[in-house]
Amino acid sequence: MGFRYETHLHTCEGSACASASGAEMARAYKELGYTGIFVTDHFFNGNTAVPLCLPWRERIERFCLGYEHAREEGEKIGLDVFFGFEYGVRGADFLVYNLDREWLIRHKDIDRVDPRKAFFLMHQDGAFIIHAHPFRERDYIDHIELFPRNVDGVEIVDGAHLKQPETNDRAKIYAMMYGLPGTAGSDSHHLQGLPGSGVELPGKVARPLDYLEMVQAGEVRCLGYGQVLD
Repeated sequence: MGFRYETHLHTCEGSACASASGAEMARAYKELGYTGIFVTDHFFNGNTAVPLCLPWRERIERFCLGYEHAREEGEKIGLDVFFGFEYGVRGADFLVYNLDREWLIRHKDIDRVDPRKAFFLMHQDGAFIIHAHPFRERDYIDHIELFPRNVDGVEIVDGAHLKQPETNDRAKIYAMMYGLPGTAGSDSHHLQGLPGSGVELPGKVARPLDYLEMVQAGEVRCLGYGQVLD
């Protein structure tokens, strides 16, 4: 058995649709035997829990609280915790890794620029970007929008859609057609129903780029309901 990581996780500090705190999520995943988690709360162009009327720096500080609480708890219990965020584009969502709070503070209103420009700026500073649940259907999504030239991979297994396998199947076809590597994540918002998904890796992640290297090398094994999927 390899090392298990949650790559798509929300907290109530940062995401309006989540009910569990960062610390609660950290404890839950530790109990499930995961080595680490990536906290990826909805950014300001998504379902954020942060009031948009606040000054930019204060917004970013509030936004990062879920991650910080998870990291503090992780240090106590032996769980690795990494920062990420979910960037929204007209109903599509993108998991952004290998940036930090200071980067967000420096890039005021990054949520309001053209998405391709935002992705360029992120990549320029070392980010890697995964298209999350690209074929999810919701009442507020009037069309599917793909960005195959602007992402580094595709979430081909989204734990929230394990009961609608056609959604993940389409994501797999999309990734295959464009030669993009696949990843998996639970898209967890609550303590109930864990674990939905995640990845099993051959080695430990010391920094987000370690995860990227394993993704690019095809060393990711996708999980579903805590089991490795073939």
